[in-house]
Amino acid sequence: MSSDDLARILESAARLGVEVNEEEALDWLTSMAAMRLDDVQVDVDSGVFGHRVSLLDFSPDELAYYRAIGEVAEVPERPGVVESALALSGSAAQSRIQTNPGDCDYFQRVNIIAATREDASAILAEILRDHVLATASGTGYRFAEAVLGSFPVDGVRNGRDVRAGSPVRWTLDEVMKEAVAFEDLDGRPRSITWLEAAQDPGWVKIDWIVAHPQSRLLANASNVIDVTWEAPDGTLVPLDGQLDPYFQEVYLDAESIPLFSKVARNVAADAIDSYTDALEGEIRKYTKPGHENWGKAAKRLYNVFRMTGRHAEAAYIRELFDESATVMYRVAAMIRSADEAHALEFDEATVHLQIDALVLAAVEALEGELEVDVVRQLLGLRAAILQQDVERDLKVAAAQAAALDIVNDYFKERLLAFPAIREYLDELAA
Repeated sequence: MSSDDLARILESAARLGVEVNEEEALDWLTSMAAMRLDDVQVDVDSGVFGHRVSLLDFSPDELAYYRAIGEVAEVPERPGVVESALALSGSAAQSRIQTNPGDCDYFQRVNIIAATREDASAILAEILRDHVLATASGTGYRFAEAVLGSFPVDGVRNGRDVRAGSPVRWTLDEVMKEAVAFEDLDGRPRSITWLEAAQDPGWVKIDWIVAHPQSRLLANASNVIDVTWEAPDGTLVPLDGQLDPYFQEVYLDAESIPLFSKVARNVAADAIDSYTDALEGEIRKYTKPGHENWGKAAKRLYNVFRMTGRHAEAAYIRELFDESATVMYRVAAMIRSADEAHALEFDEATVHLQIDALVLAAVEALEGELEVDVVRQLLGLRAAILQQDVERDLKVAAAQAAALDIVNDYFKERLLAFPAIREYLDELAA
């Protein structure tokens, strides 16, 4: 780490009025310079573990909350058959720097010990369905959807086009019936069963709406499940065809270290290259005109830079995450949570509280005509959601778009103002 790195950060930040904690930035740069890519450590005080890069960004302040929601999200183990390791991912795992997280994201490694791959897939189908039904509804949470399998052909489902290979999203009723019905392009009725979907699971995810036990504020909680089959000879086979690397997770229970270690030994040697390639594809998507989401782009840029040695660029982005305008990223997520919570029959008092919090967050983060416009949209959203306005979907989309426009403008201006980041994005686009 050179003094030039810190000077470049301070210069760009000062030009845009971004506050920088100089001492903290210097400590982070020094730590990153000494980091090895295979560094994994346990935080003895909190009991969490993960790659040292991830732990530098994690704050244990909300750990009790995340562990409580994790009890809902985690697919249970079965001794001798199903092993698991649950982790925080996304902004929840970077809570030291991302003070306005969008959602409550988990990542779970599930290893199934079975004689054949077909047996492992059948066990996967069983444990996922059991878990969805067990967490369909409870104090402070409601099941929203599951993602399992992919459509075998192009078709139409509930009036909407689906493409062959696209993921199948399951409602609670469909999980209970163990089948999703759709029509092929010739109008013939088709279906995919839960067991068929588990044979080639693809991207596996379960979503809930959850309420914080103290604040009662709502959030979308998701658990992305990375499934491996352990064959009788000890070989680990990822059922989705790819064993995910471990550079972005904070694992919640040190007792799951044996499974983590077993999986980590099998992560490909070029895992960082694959990881960054995937992130760069998403950065291209989120910075492309007409599809811009500069908040998501910033998060992916940070993860690319911190893992590829571009520490000055990463340190600069760290400083962007806790500015007041980023509150609107959380506002956009909370709008979706309020809308889905009402549809899932959460109590109206909780939904009221959520919208009040949205208005307060906008007032605190914004000023002038922009504040007036966004608050007006949020107040209209209250009526649309709670009174089942016929234009509800349009008003929800408009309120989300207004919040994300603010986030887009904020991150785009500040990312492009850092010369090295602008050059990187130009190269990526080319």
